Amino acid sequence: MELSLHNLKGTNKKKKRIGRGNSSGHGTYSTRGIKGQRSRSGGKGGLKRLGLRQVLFATPKKKGFKSAKPKNQVVNLSDLNKSFKDGENINPKILLKAKLINNIKSPIKILGDGELKLKKLKFSNVKMSESVKKLYVKNNEK
Repeated sequence: MELSLHNLKGTNKKKKRIGRGNSSGHGTYSTRGIKGQRSRSGGKGGLKRLGLRQVLFATPKKKGFKSAKPKNQVVNLSDLNKSFKDGENINPKILLKAKLINNIKSPIKILGDGELKLKKLKFSNVKMSESVKKLYVKNNEK
C-alpha cells in the first residue's frame, strides 16, 4: 500500500473555527470580550494608545532601600598600628590626615581586625566595636 495524505493513520484534528456562529462553541464574541481595541482585528499585537503606560516603561525602576542613617567609615587596628606611634591621640582630624578615612562628617568606627600593639592610644569622637573596647581597657589597666 502506498503512503499518501488520504491514508495516513493517527490524529487528524481539525483547526478550531472561532467566531462562526453560536454552534462553534465560541460564537458571538469569539472569546474576545465586548468592544475595545483588543476585541478588533490587529488590536492584540501592539497597542496604539499606550498613554501613561508608555511613560512608565520609559522610566527606570527604582529598587531597594536607601537608609537615611549615615554608614560608618571603618578603620581596623592593623591600620592604626601602621600609621600611629604609641601614646598618640586618635580623632577624626588625625585619621583624615593619615588618609584612613574620607571625611570628618560621617561617623567613624574602629574594628578589631588585627592586633593592638600600641598600648597608650587615646580615642576621641570615634566609635569602637566590643572587641576593641576589651583590648583598649586591657591595655590601659597595665
